[in-house]
Amino acid sequence: MRSREPAICLRTTDYSETSQVVHFLTRQTGVVRLLAKGTKRPKSKSGGAIDLLSEGDLLFSAKDAETLGVLMEFSETSSHTALRRDAKRLNTALYMLELVHEMLAEGDPHPAVFDLLHRALQRLGQEDAPVPAVLAYFQWRLLRHVGLLGGLDACVSCGLCVGEMSDRAGVYFSSRLGGLLCDGCEGSQREKFHLEPATLEALATLAVAEVGRRVSLPDPPARSVNRLLGYHIAQQLGKRLKMARHVLGELGDGLFSNDV
Repeated sequence: MRSREPAICLRTTDYSETSQVVHFLTRQTGVVRLLAKGTKRPKSKSGGAIDLLSEGDLLFSAKDAETLGVLMEFSETSSHTALRRDAKRLNTALYMLELVHEMLAEGDPHPAVFDLLHRALQRLGQEDAPVPAVLAYFQWRLLRHVGLLGGLDACVSCGLCVGEMSDRAGVYFSSRLGGLLCDGCEGSQREKFHLEPATLEALATLAVAEVGRRVSLPDPPARSVNRLLGYHIAQQLGKRLKMARHVLGELGDGLFSNDV
């Protein structure tokens, strides 16, 4: 079945001297794996090898999620040249691609995730974009879309609300239990992530942003949120993502101290 959809290139591998296997996130079909014949030729219909981050209009033929489809035409509309000029922005964008590729099953449509990634890449390409805040919001929304954000309103063990927890000795997040733990319940859990008060405030800010209100998230708390969400994602996937070392490593060497 032929389909024409907007698409973003998530991953590429060489198939032969002239061809590639390209993983795209499409808006209506989700992640698709396509054999891109002859794309590495300079005179190919795509204008050359398809690169990561490339966005465009994709015409493809695919049977099911387990069968390699065929790329018929790809007309690039954006290569995100601006964000490629800065290593920090580029690495963050590549981390976002890896997150989407790892967290979405092939052939599982998520139009909201496509729109989220599209907007995040555009924002990262703007010189005034606060990179940690853009990444924090992206990770937060992606986890929300795939149903893995966890409970952030109260202790998942005793039900103590977050407002009461903030007045006590400590607040923790358990990826295994999927939510916050107060200091009275955290002792029995080996796997947990300690949250500073500023991190809790930043999470509340993201919740406000999620409903459409304009907010400001300064770098330090945004970095704290990225530590937390990066840890949670690693726990859920059972591994550290390749680009996380480059993007989240500067946020703290102890990020993955509780890895599975």
